[in-house]
Amino acid sequence: MKLGIIAGYSPAQMSVPMDNILEAERLGYDSVWTAEAWGSDAVSPAAWILARTERIKVGTAIMQMPARTPAMTAMTAMTLYAMSGGRFVLGLGPSGPQVVEGWHGVAYGRPLTRTREYVSIIRKILAREERLTHEGFHYQIPFQGKGASGLGKPLKSILHGDPALQIYTASISPKGMECAGEVADGVFPVWMNPDRFDIFEESLNTGFAKADPKPDGSKKTLDDFAVCPFVTAIMGDDVEQCRAPVKGSMALYIGGMGAREKNFYNDYAKRLGFEEAAAKIQDLFLDGKKQEAAAAVPDELVDACALVGPKDRIRDRLQAWKQAGSKGHVSSMLIGGGQPELFQLLAEEIL
Repeated sequence: MKLGIIAGYSPAQMSVPMDNILEAERLGYDSVWTAEAWGSDAVSPAAWILARTERIKVGTAIMQMPARTPAMTAMTAMTLYAMSGGRFVLGLGPSGPQVVEGWHGVAYGRPLTRTREYVSIIRKILAREERLTHEGFHYQIPFQGKGASGLGKPLKSILHGDPALQIYTASISPKGMECAGEVADGVFPVWMNPDRFDIFEESLNTGFAKADPKPDGSKKTLDDFAVCPFVTAIMGDDVEQCRAPVKGSMALYIGGMGAREKNFYNDYAKRLGFEEAAAKIQDLFLDGKKQEAAAAVPDELVDACALVGPKDRIRDRLQAWKQAGSKGHVSSMLIGGGQPELFQLLAEEIL
């Protein structure tokens, strides 16, 4: 099992946690991941980090698919991959309807259909075996719809891409996991209980069965796929104090990242075994009671998915993660947190 860190997206004033990133690289961490919401983008910091590091891989977790055409994303990924000597990993996600329609001003559409089309187009561009054409629900290349000039023609990328470039997708829903298993090289669950791989297993296997055969004709399996959950880690003597920011974040996602009738994170919390708590958190959050929503996040949910508390307590919980890694259920723990001493502890225990 490998370790990575989450650089995330910037707060109000632009910043990149370079000290933490360089320390992680020194300790032997495998990867660092940028993000975007509706402020700083994921690509610019990724380029900055790649330019200032030598070994660590840099990926996007995630680039919002509706914000860019597939061809533009392929161009960006190929460029960063080439300039970094193959250290860039492309992480994609559909985002959510509130952000896509409320910020980018485009239709949310069908997220799984978009993912399949998007990845297919990027892989065609990377392979460069023929001029690019695509006829789908979301994308038509060359475009021939309303307003088209009629002058578009199929093209090949001038820059020669590398089909080995890895593409990961963000997902937690059963159908999203199935899609990831089918078309991607890896997946980012926003949280994960390392003891509950069963939540993903059937969906991933269904996706693997639908995937194109490997060059030798064999079927895709978990051995060909990376499961890379986000793991918030906060070390300190006061367990409750360490849990507090995790509860605030979980309450935001379970309660507010989506409408009452359509919230993927709320559904996921229920599948993790916290159905009653998920409903309560959402009711409180949508009623504007954010502190009460955070307080309603069960300690057990935090402890299952995050690493919090004193050093020995974190060591104890790491045993479950190590076991999951030995079974191939977790390929890389992507650590969210900024404590250098915690990075050191995890490196000593895992690497």
